[in-house]
Amino acid sequence: MWTPNNRFSAFLKSVGAGVYRLPVLFHNACTCCLTLVVIFLLCASPLSAAELDLKQLINEAVKNNPDLQAAGSRAEASGYRAPQVATLPDPMFSAGYQNEGFSRYTYGSSKDSQWMYSVSQAIPFPGKLSLKGEAAEKESAALKESHSALRLKTIAQIKELYFDLLVTHKTVDLINERIALLGAVENLALARYAAGRSSQLEALSAQTEKYILLEKEVILKQKIDTLEASLNRVLARKISEPLGRPVETPVTYIHYKLDELTAAALDRSPEIRSRLNNIASAEARLSFARRDYLPDFTVTGSFFAKGGDYENMWSLTLGVNIPIFYLRKQKNAENEAEAALIEAKSMKKSTDLLIGASLRENFAQMKAAEKLMSLYREGLIPKSRQDFELSLSDYKTGAGDAQRLISKLKSSIDYEIAYWGQFAEHEKAAARIEAITGLAFDNR
Repeated sequence: MWTPNNRFSAFLKSVGAGVYRLPVLFHNACTCCLTLVVIFLLCASPLSAAELDLKQLINEAVKNNPDLQAAGSRAEASGYRAPQVATLPDPMFSAGYQNEGFSRYTYGSSKDSQWMYSVSQAIPFPGKLSLKGEAAEKESAALKESHSALRLKTIAQIKELYFDLLVTHKTVDLINERIALLGAVENLALARYAAGRSSQLEALSAQTEKYILLEKEVILKQKIDTLEASLNRVLARKISEPLGRPVETPVTYIHYKLDELTAAALDRSPEIRSRLNNIASAEARLSFARRDYLPDFTVTGSFFAKGGDYENMWSLTLGVNIPIFYLRKQKNAENEAEAALIEAKSMKKSTDLLIGASLRENFAQMKAAEKLMSLYREGLIPKSRQDFELSLSDYKTGAGDAQRLISKLKSSIDYEIAYWGQFAEHEKAAARIEAITGLAFDNR
């Protein structure tokens, strides 16, 4: 992976090469300046910070994220629903006694006295239970796909926060670099002023720029705290738990074309599969609602213990419910199921359109970032460095001015900040495309 070269080396060599051609005061100021720059770099070195590993963060989030755990438990719970709704209602057992008169217990002495036992079983019209089970199974499948979609989104969220944190750290580094260089320019300007070669305004310009950068550094460090808090939330860690520094990763390479990604998303996306299962569940519920006009049955077997010399008796009966209130019950249930099916199909169409638009947006953002990264890496950054070195050379010989040197310095580092910003946008777009399509991409 390409990484910008150290901006200090050219600066230090350029300043050191011209030191002995300047007055002694200027020479001492430059030496002091270079010493301070080196000390600053050593103190500001990020090597002591713990490193964040992206794969470990993803594994931790997939394991511990509470939203993901809740979705997984919800999907698991739904898997137990289909066997319940597809099973016959519990049979009913009844026991009773019939006596003749109130004056005495007549069992065994009266033919009308008896103990009665019965078992009844409600039996829905054929096909109703299977449709209920099918609807519940498809609903469970939809929840499992939703869990998979949430998992991909959680991974993408981890990546987005990771790369935002990475580019913020990089920006702080570059700002610190510029602050150190501005300090060096300030000392050079003071030395020239002391030697009568320039006005004090040049040193003040460097000081002003340095204070502006110090303000930006404070804002960026506050942003780091915010990003770390968001990352800890997704990881289910304590919000205040400190995090290390993100490690630079290779650029993600996506060799698919947009139409290929769209086709893959329509075929593999968990969100779309979830919508399809919702449609299948709604269709099964509609079929059940239409079949619910048909009556259910209740089979009852009874046994009558007579006692004495009387012979025992038994009976078998079949009951049928009569749906006389179908206009208020079954018809409205059918209308409800039809509306739910229309909703499910509309949600599927909306998801298709949303995925297509999101893919096009992120694909375009990724390709634009690739072009800008190449432009910064191969053109603007090296050219701006060269401009800065030439301005520095002019300034040492007294031909240039501090304002021009500061402007070139700002441009040089601003382009590097922009490069890392586009790197982050590229990786975030690639992460979102992975979440949409369910594909995994290679790194260069």
